Order: sequence, then structure tokens, then C-alpha cells
Amino acid sequence: MLGLDLTFLNWDIIRKFVLGGFYFSVQLTIVATIGGILFGTVLALMRLSGKKLLMVPATIYVNGMRSVPLVMVILWFFLLVPGWLYAYLPDGQNHRAEYSAYITFIAFEAAYFSEIMRAGIQSIPRGQVFAGQALGMTYSQNMKLIVLPQAFRNMLPVLLTQTIILFQDTSLVYAIGAYDLLKGFSNAGKIYGRPEEAYLLAAVVYFVICFALSWLVKRLQAKIAIVR
Repeated sequence: MLGLDLTFLNWDIIRKFVLGGFYFSVQLTIVATIGGILFGTVLALMRLSGKKLLMVPATIYVNGMRSVPLVMVILWFFLLVPGWLYAYLPDGQNHRAEYSAYITFIAFEAAYFSEIMRAGIQSIPRGQVFAGQALGMTYSQNMKLIVLPQAFRNMLPVLLTQTIILFQDTSLVYAIGAYDLLKGFSNAGKIYGRPEEAYLLAAVVYFVICFALSWLVKRLQAKIAIVR
């Protein structure tokens, strides 16, 4: 028996160690989701354009990113990008790990969001595309006004599920020293001599958050199915 003592974790410890990491994990999730969806949509449109000049680089990027573990991409970017580049960012030298996490997650998650968006775009009946063309719409107008709004609605549950996975993956920034939720629990456990309890509580917090979000996604998916 480990003799776990969970009473050491009080509000002062949570406020001092955990909340800052939690805020960063949530912020990283939101930024990476928005950036990943925007960049991923561009990649999806490139792959569906029918032009090799656009299709080939987008395909190589997506397949390449999806074939490499995220933690390796995080480490590569953090270690290989010259440190002087961060001098152009606000307080970049002191927040190199955090900036690396933002850029890496957007670049990596875009490959996964791209595949989701590509499937969503392809799920729209071709008749609607042809109808838009018959009305004189250009390719960009067709995508903006007809295809993409429906694709986003169809893929919303899958996009949100990927976002939950993204939140779980934010714990990997621990490898480069970024102060995330897991890092906050880890620091509290080390300082107060309760590493087992700290990691156990971290697992419980991740489980509760992700389980609650998954339940909300299922409810949303059921509502979208009824609308259809």
C-alpha cells in the first residue's frame, strides 16, 4: 500500500501551483484548436483542389505530421529552432517553451483537423456544389457560402472530440518545461513530498474534465442528428 494522503492538497496549493498550469493548458487547447482548424481547412482545400501543385505539398505535410509522435515534434521544434527568433516575440526568451508549444500544436493538429475537414467537405452532396456553380458562384464563394458551413456542422462532434484529445496531449509540453496542468501537480507533489498523490489527483482531474466534455459532445451529436 502506498499510504496515500490526499489532505495535503488545499486551496492555497491549488492556487499557487495548479491554477496557472490549468490556465495555460486551456489556453493552449483553445489557440491550437482555432489555429489548427484554420490551417487544417486550408490544407483540406489544397488536397481537394485537383491541382498537383497544391495537392502534393499538402498531402506530404499531412501524412508526414500524422506519422510522427507529437512529443518528437515538440522536442524537435524546441531544440532546433534558433533561440534568437524568440526575441521578436513579447518576452520570448523567458517563454520559449510556451511559444514553442503554441506553434507546434497548431502545426501538428492542423494535419488531423485537415482530414476531418476533408471528410466533412466530401460528405456534402455534389448536387449542391453544382447548384452553386449554376448560379454563377466562383469556387471560393461556393466553398464559403454552401460547402464549408454544412461541413463544419456535420463535423462539429468530431472536431470537438479531437479538441478533447488535444487537451490531453497538452501534458506532453512537460517534456520542454512548459508550465501546464501536469507540471503544476508535479511541482506541488515534489515540494510537499507527495508525488504519488499529486499524480493521482492529476489523473483524476484530467479524467473528470475529459469525461464531462465527452458527455457534452455526445449530447450535441444527438441534437445534430435530430436536426438532420
